[in-house]
Amino acid sequence: MEAVLYTQEGKENGKISLKDELFGREVQMGLIQRLLRFQRSNARIAIAHAKTRAEVIGSTRKLYKQKGTGSARVGDARSPVRRG
Repeated sequence: MEAVLYTQEGKENGKISLKDELFGREVQMGLIQRLLRFQRSNARIAIAHAKTRAEVIGSTRKLYKQKGTGSARVGDARSPVRRG
């Protein structure tokens, strides 16, 4: 199998012979797709995480008193347990 060599300007510079054991095979698009997806997923930065108490916006005031409300005990609005 032969391939054409090109210069940086795009002009033909000659030919080179390639081994058929390596370059004479048919292209496996599924394998190329899996490799590309693997490389892209490893390149991205994983930023998903739960917020700490310091990152949650809100007051540190206790929402309501501890006893006598009939509701569960609750702390401040910045607790990571509370949504929002």
